Amino acid sequence: MTADAPPVCPRHPDYVTYVRCQRCGRPTCPECQRPAAVGVQCVDCVAQAAKDAPRVTSRFGAPARSGGERPQATLTLMGICIAVYIGQLVNPALTSGLLFSPHIAVDEPWRALTAAFLHSPRSITHIAFNMFALYIIGGYLEPMLGRLRFVLLYLIGALGGSAGVVLLATVPQGWFTSVVGASGAVFGLFAAVLVLNWRMGRETGGIIALLLINGAIGFLLPSIAWQAHLGGAITGAALAGVLALT
Repeated sequence: MTADAPPVCPRHPDYVTYVRCQRCGRPTCPECQRPAAVGVQCVDCVAQAAKDAPRVTSRFGAPARSGGERPQATLTLMGICIAVYIGQLVNPALTSGLLFSPHIAVDEPWRALTAAFLHSPRSITHIAFNMFALYIIGGYLEPMLGRLRFVLLYLIGALGGSAGVVLLATVPQGWFTSVVGASGAVFGLFAAVLVLNWRMGRETGGIIALLLINGAIGFLLPSIAWQAHLGGAITGAALAGVLALT
């Protein structure tokens, strides 16, 4: 472009413009202009500024999000559990094919995880209670950890719950007792909140009381796998301890 040639937008060389970016000074057409504190900036400068801006994160590395943002990972996990539950009602073979018991842990180890997305088809309260607890704790914990860490904590807590069932099963009858449900993973999340709140100096009395009450229910009521609750809680607390120390 010669000195006498009219200025054109670098992105749209067929567009003559006399408006210049306040940051880089290059001509910028209306399509490439972005409002700035003074005048306008081009899209390239706006993108570079966003790239150079310091990354705001939570204390545990989660990207800062707006307060009204929905907990997407929590809702996704809930959606999977609900969809699987509907599938169980439609096809009972889904339950028998994905449930977990210690005697099949060696041959079909993936069931240690799939069982955490199943719930008792005979009791709507089973899935209702677990999904309510997941929604409450997820809405608090997911923004603190970020989506990826939250999902990993849920999944590893579920595995910890299945490990608790294996390690604490009575022999021989306990080895053939089937378990389903997200309780182990949910207990892992509650235990993680307890540890992280303690690390941040926040109130933990309510979480402790909730864990004790639900732990007691697991011992007092039949057909509840307290071993999964305990295994999930220990796993969640251990993982949260690692996060708290990093």
